[in-house]
Amino acid sequence: MPRTRKPRSGTMQFWPRKRARRQYPRVRAWVYRKEPVLLGFAGYKVGMAHVIYTDNRKTSKTKGQDIACPVTIVECPPIKIMSVRFYKKDAYGMKAAKEITVAAEKDLERKICIPKKTDAKELDKIRPEEFNDLTVVVYTQPKLTGIGKKRPEIFEIALGGSIKDKFEYAKQNIGKEIKITDIFKEGELVDIHGVSKGKGTQGPVKRFGISIRSHKAEKTKRGPGSLGGWRGQGHMMYRVAHAGQMGYHTRTEYNKWLMKIGHDQKDIEGINPKSGFRRYGVVKNPFLMIKGSVVGPTKRMIRINAAYRGDYKVPKEAPSIQKIIM
Repeated sequence: MPRTRKPRSGTMQFWPRKRARRQYPRVRAWVYRKEPVLLGFAGYKVGMAHVIYTDNRKTSKTKGQDIACPVTIVECPPIKIMSVRFYKKDAYGMKAAKEITVAAEKDLERKICIPKKTDAKELDKIRPEEFNDLTVVVYTQPKLTGIGKKRPEIFEIALGGSIKDKFEYAKQNIGKEIKITDIFKEGELVDIHGVSKGKGTQGPVKRFGISIRSHKAEKTKRGPGSLGGWRGQGHMMYRVAHAGQMGYHTRTEYNKWLMKIGHDQKDIEGINPKSGFRRYGVVKNPFLMIKGSVVGPTKRMIRINAAYRGDYKVPKEAPSIQKIIM
């Protein structure tokens, strides 16, 4: 019989395959929205479950039927604005021109050195028309969850609307808790940014799926094989499948369906198993139910952003969930 051959797997789109700089990612591109609202949020991955819902897609073969699908639960405690960052445009692009810190809670001391003077009244002296753009730097509140973490994450989020609308939104929400229900609605499409589960240094067979060689071929069984044409340049080509870091990479998943936002106490109590979620505990804050899997292990922070690529095949109406199977 002929030998089964498997080509080298592992796309070259993600290269180099190195460790992420930090445990939560940086977002570099934002969708445009007319409304002055945050274009993203953050939450902590709880785990997975199954739901039975009524299919409401117009072109689906199972339209009107009850179907089952896996979902990922993400706990989303409120976030707060730490500072407002102003940008000016020059010949090289957008450059941060000014930043005003408007909030300084004790929890932030676990993460950064807080400036001695923080006055929100400094924003009254700013003229937003002098700048080209502004964003807000926010921080999470993991102390509200049950994961045993107190150090907050700090990251930047863009705003929708004009520069004046963004400025007014930032001034109005200083020191206030921003909830997930203020940003997203059920049935929306969102993008997930996260850092995948780390697997350390792995060999080429596990990392790229190359075949294991015969024990009579050479001294090695799990090597990449003959590299004759790949060494003509005097060095090993980077496209050769070799051992290296696997996992703990920054990844983005586009157009994930936000099936449910549980924000009242009845929803939160109904989602928790008797003994809590495995390796996580009890959900205490509003949560998201996202169709399919989400990158990263449990307890890791992921970022949820407004969808950058619009996929209009999925309806924007929330499905009718009949049952949740934990």
